[in-house]
Amino acid sequence: MKQIDRKKFRAICLVLFVLYIICIVYFLIFSDMFGRSGYDERRYNLHPFQEIERFIIYRDQISGWSVFLNLYGNIIAFVPFGMLLRWARNKNTTFWQALLYSLMFTLAIEISQYITKLGVFDIDDIIMNTLGGIVGYCIYYVTAKLLRRYHAKK
Repeated sequence: MKQIDRKKFRAICLVLFVLYIICIVYFLIFSDMFGRSGYDERRYNLHPFQEIERFIIYRDQISGWSVFLNLYGNIIAFVPFGMLLRWARNKNTTFWQALLYSLMFTLAIEISQYITKLGVFDIDDIIMNTLGGIVGYCIYYVTAKLLRRYHAKK
């Protein structure tokens, strides 16, 4: 890719990354669509896989949409974070850095939900959101490697 095209591409990715962050914060903290009307007291779950197990066990009694959102939505929602992270930072990002940034961003959201009482601090969300960031990073990494090979053969 030419240098000028690369700069434009990175600028577009940075704008997309910022818009993505704004959307995630809105949907995970403020959106009424996800029941963010607030609680009277702070709520939390510190038992890993407890909510995941609950959604699997009671999937017949809960709406399919709720099951999907809780089991897969948390992962899918953070895939773009991992994909755009490298270009937003404007430097090479390692797997461990992507893991750390995904974890820190997720923790910031969960802590915000806990403090504002607009959600539940849930260790399962931290696990799944971080996993989504890592999946996104892996998609970016494999795609970039394939594109480099393709352009090298040309």
